[in-house]
Amino acid sequence: MNFDAVLVSLPLYLTGLLTTIKLLLMSLVLGLAGALPLAVLRASSSPWLSRPVWCFTYLMRGTPMLVQLFILYYGLAQFEAVRNSAAWPLLSSAWFCAVLAFGLNTCAYTTEIIAGALRAGSLGELEAAQSLGLSRSAVWRRILLPSALRRALPAYGNEVIMMLHGTSLASIVTLADLTGAAREVNSRFYLPFEAFITAGLFYLALTLLLVALFRAAEQRWLRHLQPRR
Repeated sequence: MNFDAVLVSLPLYLTGLLTTIKLLLMSLVLGLAGALPLAVLRASSSPWLSRPVWCFTYLMRGTPMLVQLFILYYGLAQFEAVRNSAAWPLLSSAWFCAVLAFGLNTCAYTTEIIAGALRAGSLGELEAAQSLGLSRSAVWRRILLPSALRRALPAYGNEVIMMLHGTSLASIVTLADLTGAAREVNSRFYLPFEAFITAGLFYLALTLLLVALFRAAEQRWLRHLQPRR
């Protein structure tokens, strides 16, 4: 094995690492911002509110993220109305399409995670909040949502890690992320094993960091759920 080419290409990998982190953070922010209101609707007992959200999450979770990315970046460009619209400068951008595809995908999964946590909430919390005379909006803002977000932490941590791995698809639409850096190194030096094993090590390091961060968050905010010794 020859890792000299990898050492020479470390700046390229570091640039790809920065791109991967940016893609992950932007997608998670977009996904979480959309998932919070959608989760409230999804947990509603009214089918008029929950059913449309279910259709969205079912569609996004039932189709591969690669297909979603291709439709946004390559598929929409075939329509002249789209190319002539005000949205074309955005839809022609690989960054925008990648973040939008990843954000919508993680939004669907996060919506179901938070909605499940809301449905699993304790009836006692709601009764205690109502006994204090809190308004409905205050109950949701100060009791139900914070409690559900704490319970959703373990499942959301898994979703974040899956999203990190999903960002590797960005190289297919010309973005120079970690996987794109590995493909570039391989095309230059014809060393596929060394090129991609290096990218894999970077992904592994990021995964271990995320696991440590979520474990620390769980120990802080889910301490009351841990069995007493």
